[in-house]
Amino acid sequence: MKILIRVVTTAIALWVATLIVSGIDLTTASTPKKVGTLIAVAVVFGLINAFLKPIVKTLGCVFYILTLGLFALVVNGLLLWLASWSAGKLNLPFHVSGFWPAFWGAIVVGVVSWLLNLFVHDDKE
Repeated sequence: MKILIRVVTTAIALWVATLIVSGIDLTTASTPKKVGTLIAVAVVFGLINAFLKPIVKTLGCVFYILTLGLFALVVNGLLLWLASWSAGKLNLPFHVSGFWPAFWGAIVVGVVSWLLNLFVHDDKE
């Protein structure tokens, strides 16, 4: 259940990023296809974050320390850009057009996900 909640919150955050950030495009007309695409991209983004982010954090820990954690914003942007590239390879109509849209999109996705997680409790009490 936790994974499903994370996928849905990430999909909603990606949708908000497509609305706010110029350069992040979801190019499908129908609502069911948009929802399906956002869920698929959320899964891809989650898998990339699960496998690559710990490796990047380990290898780049010096940069995290020197920039007081601001390097994480660059890493998150690059991982979103990689998710966009992967979505393109999977023929999903989701595209991030460069580093800066990916950078700002990653910030939007992070903030929206955080806000949604404030209201959604995925643990059993």
